[in-house]
Amino acid sequence: MESFELIAKTLFGLEEVLAKELRQIGATDIKPLNRAVMFRGDLEVMYKSNLLLRTAQKILKPIQVFEVHDEEELYHRIRTIDWPELFDVEQTFAVDGTTQGTRFTHSKFVALKTKDAIVDQFRERFGKRPSVDPEKPDIRINIHITMTRCTVSMDSSGVQLGRRGYREMQVDAPISETLAAGIILHAGWNGTKSFLDPMCGSGTFPIEAAMIAAHIPPGRMLEFAFENWHDFNPVLWKKIQKDADQQITTVNPPITGMDIDPKAITIARQNAKYAGVDQYIHFTENNFLQHTPEGIIAGTMIMNPPYGERLKTKEEINPFYAEIGSRLKHNYQGWETWIISGNIEALKYIGLRPSRKIKLFNGPLESRLDKYELYTGTKKQKNDNH
Repeated sequence: MESFELIAKTLFGLEEVLAKELRQIGATDIKPLNRAVMFRGDLEVMYKSNLLLRTAQKILKPIQVFEVHDEEELYHRIRTIDWPELFDVEQTFAVDGTTQGTRFTHSKFVALKTKDAIVDQFRERFGKRPSVDPEKPDIRINIHITMTRCTVSMDSSGVQLGRRGYREMQVDAPISETLAAGIILHAGWNGTKSFLDPMCGSGTFPIEAAMIAAHIPPGRMLEFAFENWHDFNPVLWKKIQKDADQQITTVNPPITGMDIDPKAITIARQNAKYAGVDQYIHFTENNFLQHTPEGIIAGTMIMNPPYGERLKTKEEINPFYAEIGSRLKHNYQGWETWIISGNIEALKYIGLRPSRKIKLFNGPLESRLDKYELYTGTKKQKNDNH
């Protein structure tokens, strides 16, 4: 099959993790960018990238790149593309626009100009035009302008890949599925040792961990825009889905989610059920600062403690983080712990030296992921044992 260029959009700080995922599904010419990874692949790789990638948000297929200096020039360049070759007048479509630089500053206006050019071309050729559906279009088109460079892409995903479909209910300010999966993959956890989230909220970390361990495709519950494309190959797509389903396995190491809030635990259990992994996760109402989970062999712990939105003052947040550090030090020897927080200042009060620091964004909030290795005995003893 013929290969072509593709772009996988992701979150800041997950580019290298996504590049590794792409290598595993057979992508080539992989080049990490800012919040994206460029790569080459054929139809099979494009289909797999939508179904299997845990840290991608969208898979775009560029169809034209050109220089453009104003809105009128953009309109005329868009009209040179053969749109009826790509979709039918009966299909609905939507245009997403993003702009960077000083020349084009209104992404919505760029999207509107693009839509007008497409509609006018169809009307000129067929005497009728396709309808725009911003919510659930058959076809999604992406326009990205950096300074004067315009990239026109077909959005093969259509949906946000991070919205897996299992999170029917959620607590305030939940972490996104994409970011949760990216952090788990950053941690190198692959289902061979126990997993604990002691402040699990609506359960996203334990659910994503269970899906990774069970090899459940993250896009299993989604429908994709490429299924509406002219070159869609349903036989190939069914084979990829079947092959992926055959990889699904059972989860052995314990996966535990704890939270102080009983409502959060109820929501987490329900979401795990929607995701089809409820049998693999033990959710328990528990205060991390007072209780230690019984009978779990040390493994990987990932937590997303409050940043300070609910604990309003430094007088509350800094001692809270200090308590987390003390609890880890005295009750979780042997664990490898990863903490993501949007409160960089409060992280200092953990009082343990991180062995890694990774800059991430949780939504618009600049955050940091710190790794702590909680040795049983001293670090020297651990090194001597290797």
